[in-house]
Amino acid sequence: MRTERNLTRLDRVFARLDREPERPVHLDVPKMSRHRIALVAGSLAVYVAIVWAVVITSWLVRLDWQVMFFRPYQQWPEIHAFVDYYVVLGQRGPTAVMVAAWLGWRSWRQHTLRPMLALGVSLLLLNVTVGAAKYGMGRLGPHYATTVGSNEMWAGGDIFPSGHTANAVVTWGILAYLASTPATRRWLSAVSAVTSLGVGMSTVYLGTHWLSDVVLGWIAGLLILLALPWFEPLIARAEAWLLGLRDRWAARQGRTASAPSGPVVLAPAVTDPDAAAREPVAPGRSRAPVYLAPGPHTSRAERSPVTPAGSRRPPHSDRHPRGAASPSGARPLSGG
Repeated sequence: MRTERNLTRLDRVFARLDREPERPVHLDVPKMSRHRIALVAGSLAVYVAIVWAVVITSWLVRLDWQVMFFRPYQQWPEIHAFVDYYVVLGQRGPTAVMVAAWLGWRSWRQHTLRPMLALGVSLLLLNVTVGAAKYGMGRLGPHYATTVGSNEMWAGGDIFPSGHTANAVVTWGILAYLASTPATRRWLSAVSAVTSLGVGMSTVYLGTHWLSDVVLGWIAGLLILLALPWFEPLIARAEAWLLGLRDRWAARQGRTASAPSGPVVLAPAVTDPDAAAREPVAPGRSRAPVYLAPGPHTSRAERSPVTPAGSRRPPHSDRHPRGAASPSGARPLSGG
């Protein structure tokens, strides 16, 4: 008769949260396929086209000014408070902390450093590419625009492309990139795309970015995610080096713990080997304690009486010891 209870859905969920006994061998690492290379090339072409459209002050710049003069934050003021909170999903600090916490748990559960290393590489690429584009093109934002209808390029700004949008694409998209199953990857890709587009439109609503900034930031983040498989060999080498360093450190700590902590007493060296050979050694006997008398115990009759050194009675001046002569020489008679 079976007495095992059936696992509920909550029990199965908590069972999936437990740490696996060893690193899984079925981890799916995305590879740079022809389809992905085509997506990279297409996204890069769109990126260049948007930059060129802004540089030549085309219809895209006119659309930016029309949206700015529309002032969405005045058209729908009732959602202003919600948008102020929602735009935090694109800020680097809060999103990096939340995603790093989740990926850190995955690294601990699966005995691998790849999730954390992939996040680090993606954020590094984001800082290098988007940061260089921001300061290189120097476009001013809507709040600092000086000439109506101009593209505001190379004016000392730093808002083109949108860093909020690109950061949202990378930080939330890395969860889809590191998903363990294709179905989960597709589902998380859709969620991250909607979230990042919402973050970008929130900046347009608040008036901190042009519409073209948001579109270019979304393409910039997508390019980073599409190019990550090219960095997988580097991530694998870094993981192997870090794990090897950890194993060497653990082995060194183990040797230190197994070493004797107290001083080691060394026996003096024997100069004469013949003397050591002549010395009688009892192999099976142990040294007797110093507080025990060697040999068998004697009976009470065989023990010698022990007389105390002095009398316990106090001395009296009118008494004399037995056997001693009295000072008068003879005992006086009664009645005399």
